[in-house]
Amino acid sequence: MFIRRTRTGTSPTGETYFTYRLVQSRREGAKVRQITLLNLGRNFDVGREYWPVLCSRIEGLLAGQGDLFSGECPVSVEEEAQRIAMQLLACHPESEPTEKTGADIQSVDLNSLEMTRPRTVGVEHAVLWAMEQVRFPQLLEEAGFNGPQRAAAIGLIVGRMAEPGSELATHNWLCHRSGLGELIDADFETMSLMQLYRASDLLMRRRDLLESRFFSRLHDLFGLSCTVTLYDLTNTYFEGEAAGNPKAKRGHSKEKRSDAPLLTLGLVLDGSGFVKRSEIFSGNAGEAGTLPGMLKGLEAPQGALVVMDRGIASEDNIAWLAGHGYRYIVVSRERRRQFDPQESIRIETASKEEIHIQKVLSGDGKEVRLYCYSEARAKKEEGITQRFTERFEAGLRKISEGLSKPRTTKDIAKIRERIGRLKAKSRGVGRHYHIEIIPDTSGKKAVKIHWERRPADGTMLTHPGVYSLRSNETSWDEERLWRTYIMLTDLEAVFRSLKSELGLRPIYHHKEIRSDGHLFITVLAYQFVQIIRRRLQAGNITDSWRTLRKTLGNQSRVTVTFRREDGRTLNVRKATRPEPEQQRIYETLGIQMNPGGVKKLLV
Repeated sequence: MFIRRTRTGTSPTGETYFTYRLVQSRREGAKVRQITLLNLGRNFDVGREYWPVLCSRIEGLLAGQGDLFSGECPVSVEEEAQRIAMQLLACHPESEPTEKTGADIQSVDLNSLEMTRPRTVGVEHAVLWAMEQVRFPQLLEEAGFNGPQRAAAIGLIVGRMAEPGSELATHNWLCHRSGLGELIDADFETMSLMQLYRASDLLMRRRDLLESRFFSRLHDLFGLSCTVTLYDLTNTYFEGEAAGNPKAKRGHSKEKRSDAPLLTLGLVLDGSGFVKRSEIFSGNAGEAGTLPGMLKGLEAPQGALVVMDRGIASEDNIAWLAGHGYRYIVVSRERRRQFDPQESIRIETASKEEIHIQKVLSGDGKEVRLYCYSEARAKKEEGITQRFTERFEAGLRKISEGLSKPRTTKDIAKIRERIGRLKAKSRGVGRHYHIEIIPDTSGKKAVKIHWERRPADGTMLTHPGVYSLRSNETSWDEERLWRTYIMLTDLEAVFRSLKSELGLRPIYHHKEIRSDGHLFITVLAYQFVQIIRRRLQAGNITDSWRTLRKTLGNQSRVTVTFRREDGRTLNVRKATRPEPEQQRIYETLGIQMNPGGVKKLLV
């Protein structure tokens, strides 16, 4: 076994480069033939002085000589030898892509048993099944991705689902821990990090095409309804200043990371929780200003229903929806709370909680208000107001007690400033108090503070647990309107999944396209999570993706090497037997239990 270097010329430019091949000499009768075992490509970078050591090590691995490499073989050469040995096993003519039904009985020396090169395949196997459901590899090809680019894009998405993190972390996972390359016939160990970055860039450039065709195939696969559209935004933060990214802006962080630049992700989903469209805005983007731009490109059917939260439900946006023929259910921004228990109906949620709903039609008959009361929400809000009330009154007492102590501020103007600052920190509780400052005879110094709690009607203090919805769908009854709005909580669950299960945060990139690509890869990963979970839910498996990932992650492919009775070495590469929970998942998805099949090589 030896390595052959061949000079190759390119006709358009006349440029020459070298390609490398692993060659073996074989005697066939009276002749000796040189057979190419593996094409190592033009990027083979093992130094020429190590070629004999590399070839010797490959032969040793295939012959079952799995002892630790000697000092003559550097770590990088050992890793390359193991990679090439596995490729030879995978592509050798004696390899078997699937298990034979008949017995294969051989006499082997059990003491020669070696198990090497474990690589995970459980999550990878399930994700590839999901990708095949929507013909995602073909979709990438239609979008202009060549073979290596398709492999890189698939690797980025699978890596985000199996081992959430940065693209750098994904590259490390693909090279050293995952068996994905075996399942899709790709060599990730020779793929550079820059190739992954370029695949991420290409995904972003083809985003509109990919999203529209992806959702179209989801629609055909699951028979999705496009009559309900959910819209909301979230944001994530950068590690570092990201000075080169014009979208990296400081704003209100939903992770309490306002100390860092932010990036905002907007999602439009259908009623089943699949993403119809995504958009990436600057970190300080106002929620209300993003809606028209997102919905214009959806080509939603006439009269589609849009469900959105209070932050986006501005009067301008509601007018825009009505003017463009959309129906809507939104959280009302009106400040005054009202609710009449005598005019309400009672419904029960999936968690057995009672909700009381009062429906009120507007004077012109074009809109309906839904005033909702939740006992659980009331208890929560009562706890909040109690906490801030106690804190506010404690602050007032502190100011009042200070008036009777020497060397404390008693100037009325200063006392008013302190009370004003206390109100500003009270989360609105301060407006429910009538506060009187009693001056001394000079009228300049305070001698006492008197306060009285006077709750304003129509507020959280007088109507805890009450919130209001508004809609132009006036023909629906109370329960249908409320249950449709509650679908928005599914979108909140999507954002939690993106952040906690799929590595949306933080962002380490500084270039705009790389940062946007990081978010889009996460969105694509979420789509495949939804495909898998939707199929599993039909089989009564309702685990979170984090749990499913942990369950599937235990299965690996390993190479088992035996020395036979005749002195030859048998190499078998095969996945471990799935655990019962893994087997149940595979059965529900309808996929084989042995990802990658069985590969055999006799040396």
